[in-house]
Amino acid sequence: MPRALLIAVALSAAPFLAFAETTSPAEVIAAERAFAADGFANGVKASFLRHMTDDALMFVPGPVNAKAFFEAQSGTGEPQIKWWPIFAGIARSGDLGFTTGPAEYNGKRGGHYFTVWARQADGTWKWVYDGGPRATSAGQPGPESEPVALPVARGGAGSAQKAFAQVQAAEAALAKAALTDSKAAYLAVLAGEARLTSSKAPLPATPAAVSAELDTRAKSITFASKGGSASTAGDLAWTWGDADWTGTDGKSAKGHYVRIWQTRPEGWRLVYDQILPA
Repeated sequence: MPRALLIAVALSAAPFLAFAETTSPAEVIAAERAFAADGFANGVKASFLRHMTDDALMFVPGPVNAKAFFEAQSGTGEPQIKWWPIFAGIARSGDLGFTTGPAEYNGKRGGHYFTVWARQADGTWKWVYDGGPRATSAGQPGPESEPVALPVARGGAGSAQKAFAQVQAAEAALAKAALTDSKAAYLAVLAGEARLTSSKAPLPATPAAVSAELDTRAKSITFASKGGSASTAGDLAWTWGDADWTGTDGKSAKGHYVRIWQTRPEGWRLVYDQILPA
């Protein structure tokens, strides 16, 4: 049984609340910065392999096992990539987290990354998903900035299994609503702190910017959930799946989404959403 789950069972509600109050995304921020420093110093292939789980996911552009993908690369002629976190969150059980922020390619800003992190049995952090769009990141906070921390959830479903079942139900409801009006569907479940991306605009950090980003998406989107996982406390989950829509040119388009859900008193809410074209 995972350590965090043993703690949850053993402690009473009040001590567990105190435990949650000491949890912060500092660990995942440190893991991301160490990953980024490794990548800048030692190259993409070596660093990505060193910091991922064996079953890590990437889209290139379809879903692939990241380890197999990078092991097949030569490691020569790689771009120099620099990235840093500006928004981060963690589960109250301290076993699942995420960060996102700007990225530079060969010294030029050209996108924003998103990484989902999972704590391993030995206490280290490894990423289970990494990806992001080529987009404008000018005007975003620099590497020296302090990332905005998503407040840790005040409660949870009590187990990863129960939480993921609830999140799958939330995903199904979002998918059904998005067939008719994707913007309204998202606005119904987005948290106030939410970030989302799919266009080439800078990562939105305000409700107005989020609304503008949603306006760039198709009115009707078909979503199909494919996977993900939840924290042992049952308060944070990540999901991924397929997305299909009709572009402004009238042609059908396909892509993939990745999301972070967090439980709130009013139910599960989206705190991050990314759609990447296939």
